[in-house]
Amino acid sequence: MAGKFARSWALMKASAGVLRADKSLLLFPLLSGLCSIVVAASFLLPVVLAMIGHHGGDFEGRRFAPAYYVVLFAFYLAQYFVIVFFNTALVGVALARLRGEPAGLADGFALARSRLGSIFGYALIAATVGLFLRALQERLGLIGRFVVGLLGLAWTVATFLVVPVLASEGTGPVDTVKRSAELLKQTWGENVIGNAGLGVVFGLVFFLAALLAAVLVFGAIATQSIAVIAPVIVLVVVGFLLLGLVQSTLQGIYAAALYRYAEAGEAGGGFDQALLESAFRLKR
Repeated sequence: MAGKFARSWALMKASAGVLRADKSLLLFPLLSGLCSIVVAASFLLPVVLAMIGHHGGDFEGRRFAPAYYVVLFAFYLAQYFVIVFFNTALVGVALARLRGEPAGLADGFALARSRLGSIFGYALIAATVGLFLRALQERLGLIGRFVVGLLGLAWTVATFLVVPVLASEGTGPVDTVKRSAELLKQTWGENVIGNAGLGVVFGLVFFLAALLAAVLVFGAIATQSIAVIAPVIVLVVVGFLLLGLVQSTLQGIYAAALYRYAEAGEAGGGFDQALLESAFRLKR
């Protein structure tokens, strides 16, 4: 486990090197988050009305009106489309940087726009899977949550490289999912979970940031001065938002590098070839 953690830490640092070279990449997850908030806000009222319209709003029951599922599907579709669109733009720029080619925000958005059909098609597939898992969870209760957890994990693994495939190959949505699963089967195998240590690293960072934030907030409250409390709260919120943006951006760059190695056998700029080879042990 120590070796796996060290490898993920090294990959994160290498990804950070790409991010340091172009901090404007942070704008992709920022815009994605803002658009996702707009989508969520626009669907919140219809969802609530649909649930209340089910004979008094039986929130505890597992049966909902058909309108609830229709609205929920539309929400999933819109959210997935927004997220995949901006992630495709981010990964497209990251792949270009790893190939040593100049690329910027405009190039990323141009690439994402050229993949609109495939992005929408994949969002449609992802929304269908998401709705199916949600319905399964609601109907089976505790067992449903366990089953949904396993199915969700399998789906996440199978589609881990969907966005890099969309950005690089521009295949149709079904072929994109198949290609993602094929690349993972070829290279990751049982090492997928071990290399998820990148998430553990950020979990630790967020934990330490939460402790620091608690100290700052309680210290500010102790002063009983709004002139001190308000700036500290703003600082804490901005700090967590920035950490979230950095994590999302690094994950996009990380996925781009893993795809590049899986597809071309090359690490690309800023990544150690031997390091990626240890992360991609071919199954025998």
